[in-house]
Amino acid sequence: MNKKLKIAVIGGGASGMMAAVTAAREGAAVFLYEKKERVGKKLLSTGNGKCNFSNRDLRKECYYGESREEAWKILSRFDAKAAVSFFEEAGMLVKDKGGCLYPASEQASTVLDILRLLLQQEKVTVCTDCQVLSIKKEKQGSIALETQKGRALYDRVILACGGRAAPKTGSDGDGYRLAAMAGHTLIPVVPALVQLHCKEHYIKTCAGVRTQAHLSLVENGRCVAEESGELQFTEYGISGIVVFQLSRLAAYGFLHKKKMEMYIDCLPAYDSEAYADFVKKRKANHAAETVEAFFTGMLNKKLMQAFIRLSGLKPEDSYRHAEEKKIDAVFALCKKLKLSLSGCHSFEHAQVCAGGVSLREVTENLESVFWKDLYMAGEMLDVDGICGGYNLQWAWASGYVAGKSAAK
Repeated sequence: MNKKLKIAVIGGGASGMMAAVTAAREGAAVFLYEKKERVGKKLLSTGNGKCNFSNRDLRKECYYGESREEAWKILSRFDAKAAVSFFEEAGMLVKDKGGCLYPASEQASTVLDILRLLLQQEKVTVCTDCQVLSIKKEKQGSIALETQKGRALYDRVILACGGRAAPKTGSDGDGYRLAAMAGHTLIPVVPALVQLHCKEHYIKTCAGVRTQAHLSLVENGRCVAEESGELQFTEYGISGIVVFQLSRLAAYGFLHKKKMEMYIDCLPAYDSEAYADFVKKRKANHAAETVEAFFTGMLNKKLMQAFIRLSGLKPEDSYRHAEEKKIDAVFALCKKLKLSLSGCHSFEHAQVCAGGVSLREVTENLESVFWKDLYMAGEMLDVDGICGGYNLQWAWASGYVAGKSAAK
């Protein structure tokens, strides 16, 4: 009788649990190491606690990283349909909300409960409160782990330690340190899916305002990306999914000391011709006494008052005596508000991080090109997706591929 392969999975997050379950199903004896007191802590906060675990509209363009083609090959081996089947077969009902996939309970704890149940069913040994301090390649080929609870030898090791986003849940970049022990290098890691800060102080007066908008991210005078959706103004700058989608590009811009600006169209339903016609008709038909009254009904009151003041007017000023160029300036701000970006929220607030170990440093099966029998999965690799379940899908896909490959 052949001896079971002994596999260690380092990291009890989404990709680590998937890797552990998959490897165990392939017949390996699996040991899952998690330095926090329980597995899956970060998973509980995903999708605002509802856990958008995948997306039916899975496309290559929804992912970033230096090796997008290689990432897509991994995703194609375990797609959204496979993720749904995996959880449904384990007993979880799935809800489809416009392509975004959730547990029917809309509770992230349901996904975690299913994964913990599978770990138990597949007889995975779970070691919590146990940080892996180092990894070392032994002469006979095995890999030695030095942990807080002692030393152990394994035939194969899977690093699934997460990135640096939400470090309180365990993702504090520790996996990068272990990867470096095997000779791996890092593509610079920055926060992604995160809020952005701006220099303009008046933005505080608009805190709490939400509006549909079209955003253009400009780097050193050149537009590098655009997004449309609901924008939220905050005390420090701007937030909302529409901002999160642009944040990784902004974060890399800050890293490289680029001049980063955001141009905001607060009335995206109007093209330039339609807006010009709208302005003309409003001027001709409005008999308002004050400037504020003239602009009432166009946008949120806080936002309009800010635009009025930025144009050199006061809300209570007489509309009839206001300079036309200042009135036109208010109209212009509604369609093209420029914010000078100064930075982004820290890793503590980021949903994921961009950067990490390059896919060029692992094989198509996610095995290290430097150390045989060392595999990697999840967020510690240089792959990140947009909002909408795409990052968890990468966790499932990469965990599946790493687990299956390691157990062969």
